[in-house]
Amino acid sequence: MARYRRYKRFAKEPPELNITTFLNLMVVLVPFLLITAVFSRITILELNLPTGAGDASKVDKPKMAVEVIVRDKGLEIGNGKTILVRFPKVDDEYDVKTMSEYLLMIKTKYLDKNDATILMEPNIEYANLVLVMDAMRVAEVVQGNNPEPQEIELFPNISIGDAP
Repeated sequence: MARYRRYKRFAKEPPELNITTFLNLMVVLVPFLLITAVFSRITILELNLPTGAGDASKVDKPKMAVEVIVRDKGLEIGNGKTILVRFPKVDDEYDVKTMSEYLLMIKTKYLDKNDATILMEPNIEYANLVLVMDAMRVAEVVQGNNPEPQEIELFPNISIGDAP
């Protein structure tokens, strides 16, 4: 009889796991994450890095190369051989609006040109790179009596590199 009592004491079933609070958390958390996922948007911009290898005889030389050089003192636009124009910093900020207008003038001469290169000095901040890239990709132009600016695509294929 004594053995039966000991056996009965060890034969108890383990208590059930109460997951009610965890389920309540999931009921609140899942809709919240789904709602916020709609508002977050990730934009990916493809960049082309210059290649150093290849057969030079097979590659056609471009007629016009658009290069924007971002320096500590300002912006420079060149054609791959010489500097065409310089835009110094205004109030310690890059003059991307004037640069965009000049690139629009280049685009009107070379309508089929879609690629450009940004060359940067080593100590330029990333935010300035993004600002210049946005100004190179699209220009805002007011046309006619319409007061709302329209976006004109300039050079969507952007390559980056180090400034000489």
